[in-house]
Amino acid sequence: MPYAHFDALLAAVAPLDDIPVAVVDAAEEHVLRGACEAKLQSIVDPILIGDENKIRSLLLKLGHDSGVCPNFRIIHVDSAEAAAEKGVELVLAGEAKALMKGHLHSDAFLHPILAKLRTDRRLSHVFVADIKTYPKLLLITDAAINIAPDLTTKAAILQNAIDLARILDVAQPKAAILSAVEVVNPAIVSTVDAACLSKMAERGQITGALVDGPLAFDNAISKESAEIKGIQSAVAGDADILLVPDLVSGNILAKDLEYLAGATLAGIVMGARVPVILTSRADPARARLVSAGLAALVHYHRLKMLP
Repeated sequence: MPYAHFDALLAAVAPLDDIPVAVVDAAEEHVLRGACEAKLQSIVDPILIGDENKIRSLLLKLGHDSGVCPNFRIIHVDSAEAAAEKGVELVLAGEAKALMKGHLHSDAFLHPILAKLRTDRRLSHVFVADIKTYPKLLLITDAAINIAPDLTTKAAILQNAIDLARILDVAQPKAAILSAVEVVNPAIVSTVDAACLSKMAERGQITGALVDGPLAFDNAISKESAEIKGIQSAVAGDADILLVPDLVSGNILAKDLEYLAGATLAGIVMGARVPVILTSRADPARARLVSAGLAALVHYHRLKMLP
């Protein structure tokens, strides 16, 4: 069944209590559809930050003028930048347990998060893709935050993705380190990085997954391609995680899957003090709903890890 993997993810979230989420710059129809749907499915309790008059007008337009939506807490601010600052303030005050990007640019959204909600972990973004033609969820990282990561940064990005995969009940994630080719070529830096990351995983510097690379995209996700090319690997053809060489290639890959292969993409930022839902301004409500579900799973996993 198409997209059944996201249905299973949402079913896993259903028994959990709603978490308060600050929706930053919420005065846009797709943003509010996602927030309302997440509330109706008892995933999050949105706190809407933005132009109050526009938010209320859009809620009426969406047909939510009765029921749950009028009970939303709305905080009026005059600009997208002020909305981002207010969202971070709510987190620091303990009033919000996650942040959701609304209709503002990612730079404006992330600026106060990077300034005030850092931890000792590297912030990185993970797309979670539900694709009709792939038998399981596929994690793609990093296509939104780290532009041209070096080896150390790639290791941190990979660890974040592995941690998320394990939260999603993938007991031993298989991580493919992508490049243009599947052999080490010193002229292609990403192949050298991939080989180093594979060795780092063998030595325990990256934990919780089987890691292999360099792998090209085709042999990372196609067993047939891997067999034709004679690649013997536990990861090739069966990847759970694709670590891309840089933001540009990752962004193109993710959007190709969405617009040409019909994938639905959820997105979350790992490494901050709270889960951060970083969706595109053009994302449909379904993507926002599942992203909220990811945030809830991450939040409750962290609670379980507390002493």
